[in-house]
Amino acid sequence: MKKQAKFVAIIAAIVVTLAWMGVSGVKESATYYVTLEELMAMDNPGSKRIRVGGDVADGSIVRSSKNVEFTLHQEDESMAAAQVLEVVYTGEDPLPDTFRDKAQALCDGFLRADGKFEATKIQAKCASKYEAEPGADAAPVYGAEASSPTD
Repeated sequence: MKKQAKFVAIIAAIVVTLAWMGVSGVKESATYYVTLEELMAMDNPGSKRIRVGGDVADGSIVRSSKNVEFTLHQEDESMAAAQVLEVVYTGEDPLPDTFRDKAQALCDGFLRADGKFEATKIQAKCASKYEAEPGADAAPVYGAEASSPTD
């Protein structure tokens, strides 16, 4: 009977340890997505991991030996003025190829006490890279008349 009790105690300890590791891992990796306006309105935002998005301001990207600093801004018709956030990227991964001026970027990290956002991950997309230039007389392929090889 004592062997069964020891076995049950060991199994229970393993299950409790795995459950604790799972819960703490989920809490540590949880990220809340907020807009710049919501970030500025938050109480004590430095206490949680946050994902914030916006457009990279023209000429704001400054690369140093270990960090990349840039400015995110977000303009909306409902806002009186554009929201601006200074970002410092301290991550180990290289920045995406699409990360440049006017690109849309998502930054994962936390707000520091000095008001700058410290990002450990960056995702970027540049929608204008994949769009035709306005006024370039671009027409879809399906709209053009196909020429026959016998003409």
